Amino acid sequence: MRVFLPVTAVATAAILLTTVTGAAPAAADRNPDGAPLAQVSDGDPYADCTIGARSPDSVVYPGTEVEPYLSVDPRDPKRVVTVFQQDRWNDGGARGLAAAWTTDGRTFHPSTLPFSLCAPGGADFERATDPWVSTGPDGTVYAGGEGVDFTKSTRSALLAATSRDGGRTWRNLTTTHVDEEPFFNDKPSLTADPIRKGTAYQVWDRLDNDPPGPSSLDGPGYISLTRDGGRTWSEARRFVDTSGVPNTQTIGHLIVVDRRTGALYDFFDRITLADDLTTVVEAHYQVVTSTDAGETWSAPVTVARDTSVPEVDPNDPTKALRAGSTLPSPAVDPKTGTLYMAYEGSDFSGGSFDSVQLVRSTDGGRTWGTPELISPEGVPAFSPSIAVDERGTVALTYYDLRFLRPGDTTTLPTAYQLATLPHGEPKLRSERRISRVFDWLQAPFAGGYFLGDYQGLVADGKGVRAVLTETHSHAPQNRTDVYSGSFRTS
Repeated sequence: MRVFLPVTAVATAAILLTTVTGAAPAAADRNPDGAPLAQVSDGDPYADCTIGARSPDSVVYPGTEVEPYLSVDPRDPKRVVTVFQQDRWNDGGARGLAAAWTTDGRTFHPSTLPFSLCAPGGADFERATDPWVSTGPDGTVYAGGEGVDFTKSTRSALLAATSRDGGRTWRNLTTTHVDEEPFFNDKPSLTADPIRKGTAYQVWDRLDNDPPGPSSLDGPGYISLTRDGGRTWSEARRFVDTSGVPNTQTIGHLIVVDRRTGALYDFFDRITLADDLTTVVEAHYQVVTSTDAGETWSAPVTVARDTSVPEVDPNDPTKALRAGSTLPSPAVDPKTGTLYMAYEGSDFSGGSFDSVQLVRSTDGGRTWGTPELISPEGVPAFSPSIAVDERGTVALTYYDLRFLRPGDTTTLPTAYQLATLPHGEPKLRSERRISRVFDWLQAPFAGGYFLGDYQGLVADGKGVRAVLTETHSHAPQNRTDVYSGSFRTS
């Protein structure tokens, strides 16, 4: 979940879009490449839970699954675990987090994550949010998320659990850090070290608004780690400082690891707000590096300017969307160590709307190139995810609005795309649609029509595996489901 969101002085004008590939396909049309997505979510394990209403205005969307992430066992690409929010609330978080696992890459089986009171044996929190999952080199699956209370107190906690059986069952439930208001923990991610067995890192931003009110915000990055396979986690500590500039926070911390050297790279967005805490003064994506498995970290290096603008329906800008702005998606080439970061930015639209942009570093994150446009020119695109396969092919997934017709203000036709760049070369870029075309406006509304602040993409040997959210029309008790598929990248 997000607390402070960048805004921009650049007004987003209504955009009259024409289709890129001709007439829009029927809504039932599945992936045209003949590799159908598998449905991951099925049923609602928390349908009977009555916990978590924040106020009389709180609305829960039953049967909704949003904001998925996934991991693949490095020993067997058919062993996949996905996680997602289950039953989203309009005013923050979900009834709980859920998981699904498969051993054949096609048929997914449900399990519950013990991160809220709605889950069997769950932690003592009314809601949960920000699911994450990562699998270590020995097959240990680490799941992370955030527990949140709103009624009895305003608490937020970082939670972690592990699975030794591929996501069927979960144990070692740990509260790695907890705070009460005016502190708030936000946007955790979790990375299993691919070369150090039993080691994983959980990172997030910790917002300090003490005393509450304007001109009093600090949002450094925090880290907790395990060296014993998730049985215990270290005391949370600050590793990215923001105290030197008033009203500055970080968000979107995510660690990737260079398997050749063992170096850790933590990417995040650094945002400085005006005294009223509603206007962005400046925002830049940055990276810090550790060469000793997370014990010490370098000074931040700027990766790119955050030029994202409000996510809206282009034909009706009063309808807010909620996607992946301010959240970096990084990856590292396993053979060369080249670093990549995908993100939403408006550099290629003159500040009118967001596209998917890519930057890279070939010197270990010390210097970065200029942004490159990945999504089609002239089409708003959102929520990029990135992965690099064993051959150095860069893959990116994203939602875009190429099927939106001029004047259509009643639906928002949306599709999920997969772009591949052999050796990261944009001139060799190819693209294919991997979802059906669906109506984004059927999604639950939570600070915008909400598919999730992120979706997931990982390399899985011969290609990449994606996980994404799609909506259903005319299904108020089942507005969304999560889907996954594996795709060759060459």
